[in-house]
Amino acid sequence: MPQIDVTLSAGRTPEQIRALMHEVHQAVVRTAGARPEHVRVVVHEVPRTHWATGDVTLAEMDGQTPT
Repeated sequence: MPQIDVTLSAGRTPEQIRALMHEVHQAVVRTAGARPEHVRVVVHEVPRTHWATGDVTLAEMDGQTPT
């Protein structure tokens, strides 16, 4: 039984999350030959203040003005 974990920064709508889950599910069924009822997709949303790249949080990046 495939389980796919997706981690995203918070801020997407429930509709976007649902669409992502659907597309991932379909891709696994199509490419891995898994039975649809056996595919599990879990989405983890991380607050933008809790995710950093290069020692800058996503929330801090959001506040930056383009150069």
